[in-house]
Amino acid sequence: MKKVKITAIRQTVYTDLMEKFENPIEHTCDIKVGDTFISENGEKPLGFCRSAWESMEYFVKELASGGGNFYDGWMKNPYSAMISCNDGFRPVSFYIEVIE
Repeated sequence: MKKVKITAIRQTVYTDLMEKFENPIEHTCDIKVGDTFISENGEKPLGFCRSAWESMEYFVKELASGGGNFYDGWMKNPYSAMISCNDGFRPVSFYIEVIE
């Protein structure tokens, strides 16, 4: 199995949607732009957000097992993917790439 690097590339915050639909919460996402994680054997990295993992698990496991070229040429690097977590108020975009 190949190691897969997961890098937080961007976070968008939709305050207008938060004000309209979200109940006040004290704790949100701990991931910051620039954070990196390594998935070994296609497993969720220690300390990685469970909800974000659910959004990208398929892609990480495919890359770890030697797959790639999602959607017939979607990414310039065929052994990578750009995936966002499923938080509709403050989604984080992650670049996922094979590193070995």
